[in-house]
Amino acid sequence: MNIAKYIPDDLDRRIIAHLRTDGRASLSKLADVLGVARGTVQNRLDRLVDTGTLLGFTIRVREDYDAQTVHAVMMIEVTGKSTTQVIRRLRGLPEVYSLHTTNGNWDLVANIRAASLSDFDRVLREVRMIDGISNSETSLLLSSV
Repeated sequence: MNIAKYIPDDLDRRIIAHLRTDGRASLSKLADVLGVARGTVQNRLDRLVDTGTLLGFTIRVREDYDAQTVHAVMMIEVTGKSTTQVIRRLRGLPEVYSLHTTNGNWDLVANIRAASLSDFDRVLREVRMIDGISNSETSLLLSSV
């Protein structure tokens, strides 16, 4: 199936919403909650995975589970037309939890998670050494409110 042509419909979005709440929900439970047949849920999940809409299934943990983890947001300015190469390099850093393009003064926003301040310091140095990054600004996330 062509990924560019597939647009999730309302049922797909409802399946995804339920999986965000309970990623371990069985096909039968999803079918019951959504009011559709189990086979329909299976077919939809297969399609969502095959088209790349769903990249995988994961777990969520309590906020205090990894209380020692350093969380930060980094705004990144990219020079010229090197955005694709910069994104590729940033995605290769396991501490870059998520990466987003944006508008305004910054080109990219990276959510960073590091095990310690020394690991965080290393990640900052690695990011700053990437060809095509001309400037960055990083803010540590201190607490969730």
